[in-house]
Amino acid sequence: MRHLLLATAFAAGMTGAAFAADPVRGVTDTEIVVGTYTDLSGVTVAWGVNNSNAWRMGFDEINAKGGIHGRKIKYIVEDNQYQVPRSIQAANKLINRDNVFFMVANGGTPMNNAVMPDQLAKNVPNIFPLTSARSMYEPHHKLKFGLLSSYYDQMRSAVKYFVEKRGKKALCGFSQDTDFGRDVMDGVYDQLKEMKLTLTAETKHRPTDTDFTAAAAKLKDAKCDVIFFGTIVRDTIQGMSAIRKMGWDVDLVGQVASYDSAIAEVPGGITEGYYAMASFILVGAENPNPAVKEFVAKYQKLFGKDPNPAAQVGYTSVEVVIQALQNAGRDLNVDSFIAGLEKVKGYKDIFGSPAITFAADRHWGSNESFLAQVKGGKWIKADPNPIGY
Repeated sequence: MRHLLLATAFAAGMTGAAFAADPVRGVTDTEIVVGTYTDLSGVTVAWGVNNSNAWRMGFDEINAKGGIHGRKIKYIVEDNQYQVPRSIQAANKLINRDNVFFMVANGGTPMNNAVMPDQLAKNVPNIFPLTSARSMYEPHHKLKFGLLSSYYDQMRSAVKYFVEKRGKKALCGFSQDTDFGRDVMDGVYDQLKEMKLTLTAETKHRPTDTDFTAAAAKLKDAKCDVIFFGTIVRDTIQGMSAIRKMGWDVDLVGQVASYDSAIAEVPGGITEGYYAMASFILVGAENPNPAVKEFVAKYQKLFGKDPNPAAQVGYTSVEVVIQALQNAGRDLNVDSFIAGLEKVKGYKDIFGSPAITFAADRHWGSNESFLAQVKGGKWIKADPNPIGY
């Protein structure tokens, strides 16, 4: 019996030791594997490429300094072409073959919504996806984190502002018939309901649609005096073009997915005057902050172009992730990483974005928005203060 007890105790000790030494997915003594699926060749390529470029630049910078607690980041990016099936395929590779520790900047609302159930079930955190949909952090889940204000928050703020500050009465919608578009318009609907107002007219389209002549005609016939856009880049430009070709100078208001330099720089002034509610304000080399100048110069050197808003938000995101990994310490696992994120309080980036704070019961960094407008081929602040509802 004595020998049996000793053997049992020894076995229990070995089991405990083996358990303590169990490897963590995507983490070795020298490396942390991080993955992204995003649009590198589809309809939202301006966001996917520039955002993932900035993530890679940030990871390369910390790797050049020796990494984080002795580990360097291995960053793997897969092209989803802004398509759900390709996103599922890419996520399967990243999770099951590459064994990523966590995923960042996954591109697209419907894509994240389709992938996350299996991803979270496998204990792979979804960090700062390249979408501002509420479903990225609601309902609350230990492994879901959003960085800045949601499309929903942005559009509620926009409706309130344009009714109260600009006196708009005939409010209309022009949006994608997707999870993304519905999330944007939910903000419009809910704010209208709170203000006891109704939507005058609305059109919906597929992300791949290119002819918006009929949609523009319908909205003009409804005598809209402001149109809220649930669009990204290409459909924003094409929708605006259809409206402006009719000689119609109506106010058009989007959200952060259409807050892109590609929209501001469209030749011929088609997008002049377009508004966007943004969770941050784009700054460039003219900014007096030396850190901003350094960021712009380095991005230009590495990628041969100016950083757009997607690059800027990507660089902020990677800085927050690096801080979280540093907070987690050398004993890195999913629990310590999540705790490291939840320790981020009042983080301020180099661009003057809203302060970013997380907590155990709060997995979105900020809900503040700014109103920006295209003027002279550039984005400017249309109101100096953050706007809420």
